[in-house]
Amino acid sequence: MYCSYSLQIPFPSPIFPSRRKSIEKRLRSLQSLFSSKEGQQELDGDRNSKSDDQVILVERYGNGTIKRYMLGDDLQIRSFLEKHDSTSNEFQGSHLSYPNLSWLPGILKDFILPTGFPGSVSDDYLQYMLLQFPTNVTGWICHTLVTSSLLKAVGVGSFSGTSAAASAAAIRWVSKDGIGAVGRLFIGGRFGNLFDDNPKQWRMYADFIGSAGSIFDLTTQAYPAYFLPLASLGNLAKAVARGLKDPSFRVIQNHFASSGNLGEVAAKEEVWEVTAQLLGLYLGILILDTPDLVKSYPALVSTWGSMRLLHLWLRYLSLSALRFNTINLKRARILVKSHVLHSRVPGCNDCNREENILSWQRFIRPRIIFGVAMEEILGGGRSISMLRTLLRIYAREKYILMVNQQRKDFEFFVSFKASATSISVLRSLWQTYWLHENLNISENIFDPLMKSLSEMDDRFEEFIQQLDNAGWDTYRINLRVPKEISIDECHV
Repeated sequence: MYCSYSLQIPFPSPIFPSRRKSIEKRLRSLQSLFSSKEGQQELDGDRNSKSDDQVILVERYGNGTIKRYMLGDDLQIRSFLEKHDSTSNEFQGSHLSYPNLSWLPGILKDFILPTGFPGSVSDDYLQYMLLQFPTNVTGWICHTLVTSSLLKAVGVGSFSGTSAAASAAAIRWVSKDGIGAVGRLFIGGRFGNLFDDNPKQWRMYADFIGSAGSIFDLTTQAYPAYFLPLASLGNLAKAVARGLKDPSFRVIQNHFASSGNLGEVAAKEEVWEVTAQLLGLYLGILILDTPDLVKSYPALVSTWGSMRLLHLWLRYLSLSALRFNTINLKRARILVKSHVLHSRVPGCNDCNREENILSWQRFIRPRIIFGVAMEEILGGGRSISMLRTLLRIYAREKYILMVNQQRKDFEFFVSFKASATSISVLRSLWQTYWLHENLNISENIFDPLMKSLSEMDDRFEEFIQQLDNAGWDTYRINLRVPKEISIDECHV
C-alpha cells in the first residue's frame, strides 16, 4: 500500500542545491504542496495523465520516497514523487528469529541497528542486545550506589555527620559521567558505519579529541568554582574520543588476528596496555613528587603539554606502521591512480605508507561526490537527449558518472543503480581518474565518457589481476555504496 504524490517539472530546470540534506528538504517541500485541497485536485489530474507517459528512470531515496522520470507526449520530462510506506516490506525475507520491527521509526532503526540489518549480522544478534541492555542498566545502578560509598569513605560528608553530602557528591560525579556518555551514544548511533572503512584515521582523531577533553580537566585547577561544567565538558570530549577509539581499535585487532585468534590477540593487547599503564602511573607519580611541579601550575601545564605532544606523535607513528591489505576509499584512490598512469599497482606496504591518515575525502583531488540525484547530474538547460544518452552510455554499468561543468576545477558526480556493489564504486573511481588525466573540458563531454568506459573495459580486468598478485584482498573491498539515493533504469 502506498500513497502517491505527483508533481510535473518540465525540463530544463534550475540546478538543485547539492548534497543529501538538501535533497531530503526538497522532497519534504515538494510533498507539502499537495496538503491543500487545491493540491489534491492537481494530483488527481496528474494521475489520470500518468498512464500516457513512458517511465525512463526511477530514483529511490532512503526515506522511502520514489521519483519517477517520465517522458510525456509533448516530449517533456516530468518527475512524479511517490511516498511509500516501506515499513511493511523492509524486513521481508529477514531471519525468522527476529520479531517484527515495523513499528520502530526508520531513523531510530538506523541509529541502534547495524547497516543492512538483519542480513549483515548473525541470527542471535538482536536477542543478545535485548538482554544486554537491561544487564548494563543494572550494572550502572550498582556503579552509582558504590560511588556514594567510595566518596563517603574518603571523607566527603564526614564533617556534616550525615551521608547526604556524600550522596549529593555522588550525584554530581555520576552526572558528569552521564554527560560524557551522551557523546559515546551519539558517535555509535550516528557514525557507526565509518570505522570499518578507515580505522587508522578515526583512531588518530580520537586522540585529538581526547587531548581537548584533557585540557578541560586541566583547567579545573585554575577555575575550581567551575569544576562541574569544566569536568563535564572534559568527560564529554573524552567520551566522544572513546566512542571513536573502541570500534576503530576493534577493526585493527581483527586485522591483527590473521589466524582467527581474535580473543588471544585482544588478551595479549591487554597485557601490553596494562604494563604501559602501570609504568606510566609510576612515572607520573614521580613527576608529581617534584616540589616545583606541585607549587607551580604553569610548570604542570607545560609538562603535560610536552607529554601530550609526544603521545600524539607516537600514536601517529604506530598507526602509520599498520599495513592493511583491504581496499578502502583512500587506498583505492592510490591504487587506481597508479594503474591509470603507470599500468601497475603498488603493494600493500607502499600503498599504506603513501596513505594520508589525517586527510578528509573532500580535500582530495579529483573531487568525487557519490550518491548524487539525477537532477544534479543533468544540471540546468539539459534536454531529454542528454538523459537518454547517459542511460545508453552506462547501460552496462551499475552507476552513472558525469563531470560537473559548472566548476573551474574537476568535480565528478556519481549516481549508483540499485544493484551496485563495491566493485561498481571501484570502477567509477577508475573511470574518474582516467577522465581526470585525459579530459579536455572544451570537447563534447560524451566522447571522453565513452572513451573512458572503453579504456576501462580493456584494462580493468588486468587491474584486478594486479591487485591479486600484489597481495590485496579483492574479496574485502570496503567501498560503501551510498543508500540515500539509488536509481533503476527502465528500458523503453
